[in-house]
Amino acid sequence: MDMGGGHGMGGMAMAPPPSPPGAHSGGGMRYTHMTFFWGKDSEILFAGWPGARGGMYALALVAVFALAFLLEFLGSRGLDARLHKAGGGRRVAAGSARAAVHALRVGVAYLLMLALMSFNGGVLLVAVAGHAAGFLAFRAGLFGDRRAQVEDAGKEQLAPAACC
Repeated sequence: MDMGGGHGMGGMAMAPPPSPPGAHSGGGMRYTHMTFFWGKDSEILFAGWPGARGGMYALALVAVFALAFLLEFLGSRGLDARLHKAGGGRRVAAGSARAAVHALRVGVAYLLMLALMSFNGGVLLVAVAGHAAGFLAFRAGLFGDRRAQVEDAGKEQLAPAACC
Protein backbone atom coordinates (compact mmCIF):
# COMPACT_ATOMS: atom_id res chain seq x y z
CA MET A 1 0.00 0.00 0.00
CA ASP A 2 1.46 3.35 -1.01
CA MET A 3 1.37 5.92 1.77
CA GLY A 4 3.90 8.22 0.22
CA GLY A 5 1.88 10.98 -1.37
CA GLY A 6 -1.27 9.55 -2.79
CA HIS A 7 0.31 8.88 -6.23
CA GLY A 8 0.09 5.09 -6.30
CA MET A 9 -2.93 3.04 -7.14
CA GLY A 10 -4.93 2.04 -4.10
CA GLY A 11 -3.40 4.83 -2.04
CA MET A 12 -5.36 7.12 0.21
CA ALA A 13 -6.90 10.12 -1.50
CA MET A 14 -5.61 13.51 -0.46
CA ALA A 15 -8.02 16.17 0.77
CA PRO A 16 -8.45 19.11 -1.58
CA PRO A 17 -6.59 22.27 -0.62
CA PRO A 18 -8.53 24.82 1.42
CA SER A 19 -10.39 27.56 -0.40
CA PRO A 20 -8.71 30.95 -0.59
CA PRO A 21 -9.97 33.66 1.79
CA GLY A 22 -13.35 35.03 0.81
CA ALA A 23 -14.17 32.19 -1.59
CA HIS A 24 -17.11 29.87 -0.97
CA SER A 25 -16.86 26.36 -2.30
CA GLY A 26 -19.85 24.16 -3.01
CA GLY A 27 -18.92 21.84 -0.12
CA GLY A 28 -19.97 24.34 2.53
CA MET A 29 -16.44 25.22 3.65
CA ARG A 30 -16.16 28.82 4.85
CA TYR A 31 -13.14 30.89 5.64
CA THR A 32 -12.97 31.97 9.27
CA HIS A 33 -10.68 34.68 10.53
CA MET A 34 -7.95 33.67 12.93
CA THR A 35 -6.89 37.23 13.72
CA PHE A 36 -8.88 40.30 14.70
CA PHE A 37 -10.42 42.19 11.81
CA TRP A 38 -12.72 45.18 11.38
CA GLY A 39 -15.88 45.06 9.36
CA LYS A 40 -19.52 44.19 9.49
CA ASP A 41 -19.22 41.05 7.37
CA SER A 42 -18.87 38.57 10.18
CA GLU A 43 -20.57 35.50 11.59
CA ILE A 44 -21.34 35.78 15.29
CA LEU A 45 -22.60 32.74 17.22
CA PHE A 46 -24.60 31.23 14.32
CA ALA A 47 -23.86 30.49 10.67
CA GLY A 48 -25.17 33.31 8.52
CA TRP A 49 -25.88 35.66 11.45
CA PRO A 50 -25.87 38.65 11.34
CA GLY A 51 -25.61 38.33 7.56
CA ALA A 52 -25.30 41.15 5.05
CA ARG A 53 -28.72 42.72 5.70
CA GLY A 54 -28.58 46.29 6.91
CA GLY A 55 -28.79 46.83 10.63
CA MET A 56 -28.27 43.21 11.63
CA TYR A 57 -24.61 43.78 12.53
CA ALA A 58 -25.69 46.60 14.86
CA LEU A 59 -28.29 44.28 16.39
CA ALA A 60 -25.60 41.63 16.92
CA LEU A 61 -23.41 44.20 18.69
CA VAL A 62 -26.32 45.19 20.93
CA ALA A 63 -26.87 41.50 21.77
CA VAL A 64 -23.18 41.06 22.69
CA PHE A 65 -23.29 44.20 24.84
CA ALA A 66 -26.41 42.89 26.60
CA LEU A 67 -24.76 39.50 27.25
CA ALA A 68 -21.73 41.16 28.86
CA PHE A 69 -23.96 43.47 30.92
CA LEU A 70 -26.08 40.50 32.04
CA LEU A 71 -22.97 38.58 32.98
CA GLU A 72 -21.90 41.36 35.36
CA PHE A 73 -25.38 41.40 36.91
CA LEU A 74 -25.36 37.63 37.44
CA GLY A 75 -21.96 37.83 39.12
CA SER A 76 -22.83 40.72 41.41
CA ARG A 77 -22.72 40.37 45.18
CA GLY A 78 -26.04 42.17 45.48
CA LEU A 79 -27.85 39.43 43.53
CA ASP A 80 -26.07 36.75 45.54
CA ALA A 81 -27.05 38.41 48.82
CA ARG A 82 -30.67 38.77 47.67
CA LEU A 83 -30.83 35.09 46.73
CA HIS A 84 -29.36 34.17 50.10
CA LYS A 85 -31.97 36.31 51.91
CA ALA A 86 -34.83 35.04 49.71
CA GLY A 87 -34.08 31.49 50.82
CA GLY A 88 -34.73 32.53 54.42
CA GLY A 89 -33.62 29.77 56.75
CA ARG A 90 -33.93 27.11 54.06
CA ARG A 91 -30.41 26.30 53.00
CA VAL A 92 -31.53 23.96 50.22
CA ALA A 93 -33.77 26.57 48.59
CA ALA A 94 -31.12 29.30 48.82
CA GLY A 95 -28.41 26.97 47.57
CA SER A 96 -30.55 25.76 44.67
CA ALA A 97 -31.35 29.32 43.60
CA ARG A 98 -27.69 30.32 43.79
CA ALA A 99 -26.67 27.20 41.83
CA ALA A 100 -29.22 27.99 39.11
CA VAL A 101 -27.91 31.55 38.81
CA HIS A 102 -24.35 30.23 38.69
CA ALA A 103 -25.27 27.80 35.88
CA LEU A 104 -26.94 30.65 33.98
CA ARG A 105 -23.86 32.84 34.50
CA VAL A 106 -21.54 30.14 33.15
CA GLY A 107 -23.79 29.60 30.13
CA VAL A 108 -23.85 33.33 29.35
CA ALA A 109 -20.07 33.49 29.78
CA TYR A 110 -19.59 30.66 27.27
CA LEU A 111 -21.94 32.34 24.77
CA LEU A 112 -20.00 35.57 25.12
CA MET A 113 -16.73 33.72 24.63
CA LEU A 114 -18.07 32.11 21.46
CA ALA A 115 -19.18 35.51 20.16
CA LEU A 116 -15.66 36.81 20.76
CA MET A 117 -14.28 33.89 18.76
CA SER A 118 -15.63 35.62 15.65
CA PHE A 119 -12.44 37.73 15.99
CA ASN A 120 -14.38 40.85 15.03
CA GLY A 121 -12.93 44.02 16.56
CA GLY A 122 -16.37 45.58 17.02
CA VAL A 123 -17.58 42.56 18.98
CA LEU A 124 -14.54 42.81 21.27
CA LEU A 125 -15.14 46.52 21.89
CA VAL A 126 -18.84 46.16 22.74
CA ALA A 127 -18.14 43.16 24.99
CA VAL A 128 -15.60 45.19 26.97
CA ALA A 129 -18.02 48.14 27.04
CA GLY A 130 -20.81 45.85 28.28
CA HIS A 131 -18.61 44.50 31.07
CA ALA A 132 -17.58 48.04 32.04
CA ALA A 133 -21.18 49.29 32.06
CA GLY A 134 -22.30 46.24 34.07
CA PHE A 135 -19.49 46.71 36.55
CA LEU A 136 -20.38 50.37 36.92
CA ALA A 137 -24.05 49.53 37.37
CA PHE A 138 -23.92 46.51 39.65
CA ARG A 139 -20.54 46.37 41.36
CA ALA A 140 -19.54 50.01 41.70
CA GLY A 141 -22.91 50.97 43.16
CA LEU A 142 -24.55 53.02 40.40
CA PHE A 143 -27.83 51.09 40.81
CA GLY A 144 -28.96 50.47 44.38
CA ASP A 145 -27.39 51.34 47.69
CA ARG A 146 -23.71 50.47 47.60
CA ARG A 147 -23.40 50.57 51.39
CA ALA A 148 -26.09 47.90 51.77
CA GLN A 149 -24.33 45.67 49.24
CA VAL A 150 -21.00 46.06 51.04
CA GLU A 151 -22.58 45.41 54.44
CA ASP A 152 -24.40 42.31 53.17
CA ALA A 153 -21.27 41.00 51.49
CA GLY A 154 -19.20 41.71 54.61
CA LYS A 155 -21.63 39.84 56.86
CA GLU A 156 -21.69 36.90 54.47
CA GLN A 157 -17.89 36.72 54.37
CA LEU A 158 -17.55 36.97 58.15
CA ALA A 159 -20.22 34.36 58.89
CA PRO A 160 -18.92 30.81 59.38
CA ALA A 161 -19.79 28.38 56.61
CA ALA A 162 -21.75 26.07 58.96
CA CYS A 163 -23.96 28.92 60.11
CA CYS A 164 -26.93 30.01 57.95
